[in-house]
Amino acid sequence: MEFVHYSVMKEECLEGLNLKPDGIYFDGTLGGAGHSFEILKRTQPSGRLIATDLDKEAILNAEQRLKEFNGRFQLVNSNFKRFNLVLDELNVDKIDGALLDLGVSSYQLDNRERGFSYLSNETRLDMRMDQSSGKSAWEVVNNYEKSKLSYIFSVYGEEKFADNIAKNICEERKIKPIDTTGELVKIIDKSIPYKFKQNGHPAKKTFQAIRIEVNEELDGLDKCLKDIVKRLKKGGRLVVLTFHSLEDRIVKQTFKDLETDCICDKRLPICVCGKKREIKLINKKPIEATEKECLENSRSKSAKLRIIEKI
Repeated sequence: MEFVHYSVMKEECLEGLNLKPDGIYFDGTLGGAGHSFEILKRTQPSGRLIATDLDKEAILNAEQRLKEFNGRFQLVNSNFKRFNLVLDELNVDKIDGALLDLGVSSYQLDNRERGFSYLSNETRLDMRMDQSSGKSAWEVVNNYEKSKLSYIFSVYGEEKFADNIAKNICEERKIKPIDTTGELVKIIDKSIPYKFKQNGHPAKKTFQAIRIEVNEELDGLDKCLKDIVKRLKKGGRLVVLTFHSLEDRIVKQTFKDLETDCICDKRLPICVCGKKREIKLINKKPIEATEKECLENSRSKSAKLRIIEKI
């Protein structure tokens, strides 16, 4: 299967980076290399790109897609949350901009062998971005106790019937392990009353929750954003694209913290905390995809784009 990925709000992301011809840029979520390709194309001839991705297939695909820019990019099979270590290993101190597209690539969702999709029936539960390590969706579904499953579905999936789904999973796996995406979908479907199945696929929220748990998508996101800001040059930009409310909430709060001066009790006559504002918001409210883009790609409907600049 060819590694194809539709880059959501591509123009808005690239405009947000405010690219310099000789800048050094970091793409933390390489995916199909759509954003990376444009960064290199628009910073010729001396711009440099560093990009990371947990998916080895994404790295191999990008090496081919970006080969016309050979010598100007370095691709690292790593989590973007290891940002500091990646830059240290490449002897890079400061960068001019960074982009994080936190969505799952179209390739991963559509490649049914990866076990991300609730639309396939006979695919083994997996959902790992990095298929060489870590727990899979199978282990989460078959080994987690009921209370932990319910918590994940409720918090990460914002699923109203989390407890019922968790209870039915635990009952079913007493009989036999839940091996495939299709088996899990049937359990979820019977756990949700009919009248609540009208808005989208009934398994969507639960599958999102399991994927977040498997890949630890929310863990350390706030720290990573702060690490990136510390290594931005003055005037450098950080562009973050999120696809669900939990991620967006973390990004919004982290940016708010970074934008805030003194956090001392207002009753104190002078500042004793020493906190200084590090960024300014380029957009106060998140940018959303145009109606045209939403019609062309339904996955862009939930996207929110936030941009900040180092001061």
